[in-house]
Amino acid sequence: MVNVVCTFCGSVCDDGEYENGKIKKLCRLGSAKFAEKERIKSPMVDGKEVSYEEAIQKAAEILVNAKKPLLYGWASTANEAIRLGVILTEKVRGIYDQCASVCHAPGTLAVIEEGLPGGTLGSIKNRADVVVFWGANPMEAHPRHGIRYSISAKGLLIKDRKNRKIVVVDVRKTRTAKNADLFVQVKPGYDYAVITALRSIINGNLDAVPEEVGGVKKEQLVQLADIMKNAKYGAILYGLGVTQSRGRDRTIENAVKLVQLLNRTTRWIIWPMRGHYNVVGAGEVPAWEVGYQYAIDFSRGYPRFSPNEFAAVEVLKRKDCDAALIIASDPVAHFPKAAVKHLKEIPVIQIDPFPNMTTLLAKVVIPSAIYGIEAEGTAYRMDCIPLRLKKVVETKYWSDEKILAEILKKVEELKKG
Repeated sequence: MVNVVCTFCGSVCDDGEYENGKIKKLCRLGSAKFAEKERIKSPMVDGKEVSYEEAIQKAAEILVNAKKPLLYGWASTANEAIRLGVILTEKVRGIYDQCASVCHAPGTLAVIEEGLPGGTLGSIKNRADVVVFWGANPMEAHPRHGIRYSISAKGLLIKDRKNRKIVVVDVRKTRTAKNADLFVQVKPGYDYAVITALRSIINGNLDAVPEEVGGVKKEQLVQLADIMKNAKYGAILYGLGVTQSRGRDRTIENAVKLVQLLNRTTRWIIWPMRGHYNVVGAGEVPAWEVGYQYAIDFSRGYPRFSPNEFAAVEVLKRKDCDAALIIASDPVAHFPKAAVKHLKEIPVIQIDPFPNMTTLLAKVVIPSAIYGIEAEGTAYRMDCIPLRLKKVVETKYWSDEKILAEILKKVEELKKG
């Protein structure tokens, strides 16, 4: 089977090949995901193996009996499952939140305020003669991004690496920076100031810029501004180094304004370098279902959006939920201690192919199939392009979509009873 989609990172490479029980043409990260590893062998309730039906019955009972359950994760599953998750959250009057609330959420807030002059990875590959990686390190996080879409990709108008200038702006010299034409080292937390200085230079207010801004000399800022102004088609691809920098969403708003300024004389786009393979879908699906991407509270019977109040970490720290369904995520391994402490005190349902830290405290554990190899569905690439995930092998495991559909059915039965 050819054109198999890799379900690891946001690049969602769609040129894999399945042959003799293995998927080929993957990077080291994708190969690690599809390699044989320990799986959750069967559904469990209180550590005892049960059938799927029994585990689903118990999960439905927990959700129905809870006053305000938290349904969190969603970044590593298919759009069809996410849609059912949004419906289920509304049905039990819970809180829907996804992994972006702890990483790329500032970018979402910036888009709400300023919009997003964006473009596809295909447009970058075919047209971009300048690519700026700001607070992103694709050589480590998205290993094939550079070959397929950006650094050395061969496109319609950009034939090879010689036709493309690569700039890396980061707090340290990363592997990506070593392959760049220009590396700009910024002091941690000073991204906003550097972006503001670039806007001033491009606007012609050179005298307003001091000799050094955020650890970057004025000469280098002028050099970068000239590269940006003279680009035929440029792209800023930003990562967590920006979203988690001081200023957060305001910093990304400032970057969007920089791109808007550049677009007065040339063509530029800006786009986030998303991590999990369908973290975009975890935001897009609820957006076209209820109007918001994350931190959505249905406790009053209608959706409300408030990141400072309804994001998973805040809800758990405040002890404002009395049950949790965790899917395609491992919050115990990544959330702050106070949030994990409350997870230990409430009944947790986990749906995931692999055992992890959250499995250790979950009351109900439901193993699921791996999308892209054991289950089919749809996922968004990091540039919002939907791709169809193939099923290449048979499995005993149920898909997330099937599991959630059965839980939703049981919830509706229990509520009627």
